[in-house]
Amino acid sequence: MTVSQERRRTVEAGYDALADRFGDWMARVEGDPWEGYVDELALHLSEGAQVLDLGSGNGTKLARLDGRFELVGVDVSERQLELAHEAVPEASFVHADFTELDFPAETFDAVTALYSILHVPRDEQPALFARILTWLRPGGLFLASLSQVGGEDRVDEWLGVDMFFSGFDADTNRRIVREAGFELLTDEVVRMREPEGEVAFLWVLARKPR
Repeated sequence: MTVSQERRRTVEAGYDALADRFGDWMARVEGDPWEGYVDELALHLSEGAQVLDLGSGNGTKLARLDGRFELVGVDVSERQLELAHEAVPEASFVHADFTELDFPAETFDAVTALYSILHVPRDEQPALFARILTWLRPGGLFLASLSQVGGEDRVDEWLGVDMFFSGFDADTNRRIVREAGFELLTDEVVRMREPEGEVAFLWVLARKPR
């Protein structure tokens, strides 16, 4: 098994095991800003815009856009996708590792990746950002929550399962998003409190040049 296959297996197995209790855990997080950022994204989109969500989980976040836009969700966990189908039945879903996917150029008006790029090896993240840019139409938007401390590829115990994590510090993330070709509209570190303690993420809203 290759390193990439092992990483996928770790993330898939972890989220399959977490799926039925993950929603309860998320509801206990204090100060999570995701709703505000998703609402801000929606303000920039026209009715019927096409939105791709990378790492849809149980569909809670994608559901906030339901009814206004054409939604496509991707997740590596089959059980999470079953829950997402229930939460957002009108959306289309793809069971895949989104690092292995590609889409035709200029397919989407927006791409979101909330807490999911943290599970991508950091040496693959710059190329992923560049691919996302190609998937977006001119003026398209990219919303992501990224690591703000950084750390090398690793598998940690998290919420009772093994989980793969990786990422860059906030300044490096800002740089590689710009180097991919995006214009940063918002880039701010926001702290929140998970049941296990305080954490912080870099939130990025970026635009593909017209």
